[in-house]
Amino acid sequence: QVQLAESGGGLVQAGDSLRLSCAASGRTFSWYNMGWFRQAPEKEREFVAAISRSGDNTYYADSVKGRFTISRANAKNTGYLQMNSLKPEDTAVYYCAAAVSGRDYVPRGANQYDYWGQGTQVTVSS
Repeated sequence: QVQLAESGGGLVQAGDSLRLSCAASGRTFSWYNMGWFRQAPEKEREFVAAISRSGDNTYYADSVKGRFTISRANAKNTGYLQMNSLKPEDTAVYYCAAAVSGRDYVPRGANQYDYWGQGTQVTVSS
């Protein structure tokens, strides 16, 4: 299996930026499609962004498109989520996830992912 650990969350003001990191260990990270999800209190876990194994394909939720950028550095076994122009509604626990796949694609459903990190809190004040 692969182990995932998020970092980079914190308390910021609306309009600020944060970059979340997802450090992977265990299996070769480049073998996994990966994504980011978030969950606010009393809400369902929400898809944020996904990136394919190669990094050639990405997909974003409408709520973050144009503001967030997902990327990966396979040689460093690390994935990233750059978050710009943050809004109070972005406040949530953010999770990275990895999906085993025989092809290069961008899974969008939580049930398509096999491994999850423990999450990092992002709080955006108005």
